[in-house]
Parts: sequence; structure tokens; C-alpha cells
Amino acid sequence: MPKVITIEPIDGKPGKPGQVYYPLAIKNVPKPSPGPDDLLIKVHSAALNHRDLFLRQHLYPSPSFDVPLLADGYGTVSSVGFSASKSWQGKNVILTPGRGWKNDPAGPEDKTGYKILGGTKACEIGTLQEVVCVSQDEVELAPEHLTPAEAAALPLTGLTAWRALVSKSGNWEEGRNILVTGIGGGVALNVLQFAVAKGCRVWVTSGSQEKIDKAKSMGASGGVNYKGENWEKELKWQLPKDRPYIDAIIDGAGGNVIAKAVRLLKLGGVVVQYGMTVSPKMEWTMPAVLNNLELKGSTMGSRKEFKDMVAFVNEKKIRPVVSRVVKGIDNIKEIDELFEDMKNASQFGKLVIEIQGGGASKL
Repeated sequence: MPKVITIEPIDGKPGKPGQVYYPLAIKNVPKPSPGPDDLLIKVHSAALNHRDLFLRQHLYPSPSFDVPLLADGYGTVSSVGFSASKSWQGKNVILTPGRGWKNDPAGPEDKTGYKILGGTKACEIGTLQEVVCVSQDEVELAPEHLTPAEAAALPLTGLTAWRALVSKSGNWEEGRNILVTGIGGGVALNVLQFAVAKGCRVWVTSGSQEKIDKAKSMGASGGVNYKGENWEKELKWQLPKDRPYIDAIIDGAGGNVIAKAVRLLKLGGVVVQYGMTVSPKMEWTMPAVLNNLELKGSTMGSRKEFKDMVAFVNEKKIRPVVSRVVKGIDNIKEIDELFEDMKNASQFGKLVIEIQGGGASKL
């Protein structure tokens, strides 16, 4: 029987949000049978996102103790339903990380809301398992230039980055100045890669000089340590004389980003927010109003945006950054270590589990 990994309650009871850390559990489940339009996929690799850590801490809605964790997955189609295209047989694919959003640029069409794969009662599919069954409409061919770990690292953060930068910022153009906060996380790194590939000039912030230097090696024009009280002044000195302002900020932190944005953004500039890791609230100021700044929320993306993102990754031969890989679905000890890496924000790139095999390796 195939193996899956879920979270499990402590003493048989759910814990208090933020005060519990659910352990991981390996379970054997019946092998799924593909429906008429389904594909049966042997999962080779899966990747973590922050929501997986939040689920273990009961800080994410509707955690499930039965649904496998993780939304990012890469594998090979081992069989197809009788109505599905036989051309999928044997193909390497990546899974779309959510359901209920086809192509509306405003947001999900499904009245019950967008459902992300992995670990919740909202969606029964997760990628931290040996075999998964999904509709043929919910996969894309994996870019051939990617390794299994890189392919698994792409879906959720790649989609989130694409929507934030391309669909929402209005500044995905050659020569524009883009500021990406909190470089090192998967979304921020994908934004950096997409923007550089388009010909934008990208600046980054981080609490680590090592991460800033790595970002520069990937094409960032410069960066500053956000732990400095006046980091926005330091960044302003780095901007080119021909365009001495930021056109758009792609932010996943929140906090005091608006106060800093007032001093950095052009008139009418935009802050696109895909997360608020510093605090669930932040201040919107009158100076931001007077500067005609825009604040846009952005989460995940549509099926169409996912397809467009994968096509761009193929065209530009972009390779997602992988921080660490552990091997084997039975390797609970080192899978737990990946969660610790995320908890400590020590990673630079995605954290990946290769489902088949044993041992561990760092990239």
C-alpha cells in the first residue's frame, strides 16, 4: 500500500493555535484508482511552503489529520483514466497547487473559495505521498531542463510570484526598478528570477548579507539589510541616476513597508503584498495617499496564470533555487529538520523531499 505523511493530533485532540506543534505521521493508504479523466501519478518529489509549517502550529484554517501535507509535487504518470488523453502516459508532470480558479483575473470563480492542496479539510489531495490521483486538467508537463527537486520547487511559489509581479504590479517591463523584500524565501526568489529574466532592475532586502550577496549573484542590482533603521535611505543611494526611484515593491512581510515605500516609490507606485509575516496588520499613511501609492493584495493565482508561468520558465530556462533536499518518505527525522530550517528562516530557496530513495543531501 502507498505511504503518505500527515500531521497527527497530540493525545488524540486538536491543539490550541500557536501553542501546539503537531508531529508527522506515516500512514499506509489504499492505492487510488483514476476516474475517467484522471491521471495516476508516481510522486518523485514534493516541496514545503510556509503554510505547511503553519498547519503544524494550527495557525492555518481547517487542518486535517487525514489529508497528506504539501501542495508542491512532481512525478510521472503511471496510468490514465479511460477518457483521459493517452499521451500523458509516462510523462513527467507538475501539479497545479490549487483548485477553483480557472482564468478570472480578479480572483477564484468557485463560490466556496480557492482550495490549496495539502493538509486541510478543504482539499483531499496532498503531495507528500508516493502516489496521487488528479484530473488531467490539473497538471502541466514538467520543464525538461529542471531536476526532480527543482520541478517540485516551482508550483506554489512560482504561481504566487507570477501573479504578484506580472498580473498585479503593472511594472513587469524592461528597465523598471523592482524591490523584492525578504529575499531567500521561495516566492521572493521566483520574483527576482522572473523580473531579471524580463530585463527589470531588481533590488532586495534581507536580514542576512549572505542572502543579499547570493541574490546579486543571481542578477539583483543591489540590496540592503532591513535590520538597519534607515535602510530605505541606503537603498535610495544605490538606485541609478536615470531612474532614481522604485516602480513597484513586491512584499511578503508587511510591517512598516508603507512608511518605507513613501520614501522609495515613484508617484503612483505600487506595493503588491502576497504575505504579512511581520504582523497581520500594518499602517496605511496619509503620505501614501498624497503620493497616490497603490496597495494590492495578491495570493496564489489562476490555472491560466500557472500555465503562463510554466511557459515562461520553459522559455527562459529558469531554475528554481533549492536550498536543501532530503530523500525518502520514511526519513521523518530529516523531513522534520526541513521544518526547522523554515522555522528558523535559515533556508535560501525551497526545501524539498525526494519521495523515493534514502539519505540526504544539500545543494
